[in-house]
Amino acid sequence: MSASLKGILWMCAGVFCLSVGDAISKWLGEVHSPVQIIFFRTLVSLPLIALIARFYGGLRKLTTRRPGVHLVRGLFATGTMLCFVFGLTLLPLAETTAIAFAAPLFVTLLSVPLLGEKVGRLPLVAALVGFLGVLVVVRPGGAGFEVGGLVVVGAALCYAMLMITARRYGVREYLWAMVFYVTLVPLVVTGVLLPWVWQVPAPLHWLGFLGAGIFGIGAMACITLAFRHAPAALAAPFDYTGMLWAVLLGWWIWGEIPDAWVFAGSALIIGSGLAIAFHERRTSLKRRPSS
Repeated sequence: MSASLKGILWMCAGVFCLSVGDAISKWLGEVHSPVQIIFFRTLVSLPLIALIARFYGGLRKLTTRRPGVHLVRGLFATGTMLCFVFGLTLLPLAETTAIAFAAPLFVTLLSVPLLGEKVGRLPLVAALVGFLGVLVVVRPGGAGFEVGGLVVVGAALCYAMLMITARRYGVREYLWAMVFYVTLVPLVVTGVLLPWVWQVPAPLHWLGFLGAGIFGIGAMACITLAFRHAPAALAAPFDYTGMLWAVLLGWWIWGEIPDAWVFAGSALIIGSGLAIAFHERRTSLKRRPSS
């Protein structure tokens, strides 16, 4: 099996883990606050991250000289998680997933003023078309408009800021330090808020909290392996297989069937993301020096 195929398979496995974790969070959200869900999800994930870091270079990989940067990134991660899980409680799983796919489009546009990057005409047009797709899914002012759609757009924006800060500071920090602190800060924030929203979990819900954390770590590990085996421009587009899992899980568990607007908007969003990924891959190949 080629390295590229391994990378694609790891990416698909990671996206599957993400989708299952999201479905568990949506199920838990029927009873518990997003604050409580995020608290237990990060409580399970944090020791596993430290354990993985221990085997990949030692705990020294968790040290940092930029605690302020990690605090800001952790707050963006907190906003991403809380908004996304809250959105899951308000919207069908497939619709939430479709809107969340707008995050790379935000990265494309925000990289200009925040990172000083130059964006070509194709990525810019693709990003604008993708936002049109978001409007099609959310339908502001229409009969199907849901406030939950705006909440998930907020999650996508926070996630985009998380990715932009990773671009800016990632080369100067250890990978596992960045992962550790964007998990630690949400744990602390939700831990402070937890007494105001606490609900005693049923025995089955305890398994749900554990499963959400384990699937979250599984997703992170698989996606990391994907980018080790395959170029990012090749593996990243398979993130959109999450839409397939979202539709299947939403239908299987809750009987949710997306309407034509959701499918049409999703097609625009995913098509835009693929166009941007294709452009980045072509650009990176042109920049690669010949041997």
